[in-house]
Amino acid sequence: MSTAREWIERLELKKHPEGGYYRETFRANGGIALPDRFGGPRPYSTAIYFLITPAEFSCLHRLASDETWHFYTGSPLVIRAITPQGERKDIRLGPDFEQGQRFQATVGAGNWFGAKLIEDRPGAFALVGCTLSPGFEFSDFELATRAKLLREFPQHADFIREMTRS
Repeated sequence: MSTAREWIERLELKKHPEGGYYRETFRANGGIALPDRFGGPRPYSTAIYFLITPAEFSCLHRLASDETWHFYTGSPLVIRAITPQGERKDIRLGPDFEQGQRFQATVGAGNWFGAKLIEDRPGAFALVGCTLSPGFEFSDFELATRAKLLREFPQHADFIREMTRS
C-alpha cells in the first residue's frame, strides 16, 4: 500500500477529533480502579491505529494516561509537546536512527502534545500505533483551545498557533 487513502480504507479508519484517522484495535477485558482524576475504573490498556497527513495532523491535546507511539510505515513524524512545567519537547518517530528518529516513544500523562509529519509534501502520511495504559476513554481526552494555551504558555505562542486549529 502506498497512499494514505488505501490505508484508511484497508484499516477502516475514521476521523479523530484531534485530527488524523484512527481505529481502536485492542481494549483489555480487565479493568483497574484508579485515582479520582480518572473518574472511575479503566481498562488495563487500549491500542489504536493512527494515521496523519500534512492536512490531518494531530493538534494539541492531553490525556490522563501515558501514551506510547509506535511507528509502522510512511513518512517520519514529530511528536511535539509542552510539559505541565512549560518545557517544550520534540520526539521524532521514523526509521532513520541517524536522523534522531526512533520506532517508539512515550508521552507522559498531562502533557499537551500533538504530531505532524516532518516533511510537508503531497502524498505524505505516517501510520503509527498508540497504546495507552491505563486504557483510553474519551472522558480522559482534552482538546486544546488556542486561547487557553496562549494564556498559560505565552512563551510558546508560535508553536501553539502552529499546533492548534482554534
